[in-house]
Amino acid sequence: MDHDTWPQLISVLHTRLFGNPTECLQNGGFEYTICFLPPLVLNFELPPDYPSTSPPAFTLSGKWLSPTQLTALCKHLDNLWEEHRGCVVLFAWMQFLKEETLAYLNIASPYELKMGPQGNVQSRTSLAPPNTELDFGGATGTTVDQEEFVDERAVQDVESLSSLIREILDFDQAQQKKCFNSKMYLCNICFCEKLGSECMYFLECRHVYCKACLKDYFEIQIRDGQVHCLNCPEPKCSSVATPGQVKELVEEELFARYDRLLLQSTLDLMADVVYCPRPCCQTPVMQEPGCTMGICSSCNYAFCTLCKMTYHGVSPCKVTAEKLIDLRNEYLEADETNKRFLEQRYGKRVIQKALEEMESKEWLEKNSKSCPSCGTHIEKLDGCNKMTCTGCMQYFCWICMGCLSRANPYRHFNDPSSPCFNRLFQAVDIDGDIWEDEIED
Repeated sequence: MDHDTWPQLISVLHTRLFGNPTECLQNGGFEYTICFLPPLVLNFELPPDYPSTSPPAFTLSGKWLSPTQLTALCKHLDNLWEEHRGCVVLFAWMQFLKEETLAYLNIASPYELKMGPQGNVQSRTSLAPPNTELDFGGATGTTVDQEEFVDERAVQDVESLSSLIREILDFDQAQQKKCFNSKMYLCNICFCEKLGSECMYFLECRHVYCKACLKDYFEIQIRDGQVHCLNCPEPKCSSVATPGQVKELVEEELFARYDRLLLQSTLDLMADVVYCPRPCCQTPVMQEPGCTMGICSSCNYAFCTLCKMTYHGVSPCKVTAEKLIDLRNEYLEADETNKRFLEQRYGKRVIQKALEEMESKEWLEKNSKSCPSCGTHIEKLDGCNKMTCTGCMQYFCWICMGCLSRANPYRHFNDPSSPCFNRLFQAVDIDGDIWEDEIED
């Protein structure tokens, strides 16, 4: 049966529940808008005495019609034979099935499919209430009840409702693709008219571009790592290409990169996914709720999901010297809830130690200098600028922090070529009382 005779658009509802279309959607059903329905199949065999005496032996099958509806069609084919007895009837049958089936069965959009009590797919149009008899009589004026005997010539080879919906959608998609491939379209990138078989359209917006232009566009974005930017080139259009469309256009190596980056960016947005801290592994690891231990499925490395070090049980996370500044700043800027979390994570004593060490470090940086030989912090209280390290006993200049000769450390201040010439007592606070005491003596 020719599918081109079906309506341009028809909505198909499917559910396992009985009720009106609104209830169908509210109770977990779905609605699909399609352009093509799978064809009805009429298998026939002509007996030797056809058409003078006997009609053709036939079976009528249709996946999306109920057994009751198929029975009604079979009976109407019998009626057509009675009207044309003694004449060929196949053409009249074909014309009826192609042009009058929907009207004869009172089928209109939306068309509901549901699973019947015996596992058969039942159907109902929105024009016929579920608890009333469906008028399938057509020109004959007869009425077919839902519980009437099913004609053995009516064949409905459907495994399940879900498989039927999948078949209907696949058939509709294939037919739409066939129509698309046979038409000419203008690519708004290269401004050339090409057959639909050389073009591709975005599913959401239906904007059409040639495959060659989209291929170059996708490849540039993937090489730049912009896997979330494979949008429709139309300005202000937010439609995104599907992974299947990307795979169809780009090479296998580029698609593998696209797939990897897309997966990684998706995992990065998941709060319960961490990565194995080993640089050679980096496998995503699912984090159990309320647990700080992660076990890599690839290398079996057990690690703490907080500090990324080897799992340490209930012991607080160790803090490296580089992280002390960040930890101190984070703790000082945190509210009471986050402060308690940090104390539980690192330990209150570790937090207190970090605060004290950072305060000590800041004071030392402000009030002392490091020995140029061993790095010991030296604080100058008074005296000249020739200093002696208490750690390694090295002489050094307080002004330029250069090491001085042990034999004659003052030569650095007496040498005219030295930058510290005559600066031995520079910036030294001399107490006047001391000089007055020496004068009195």
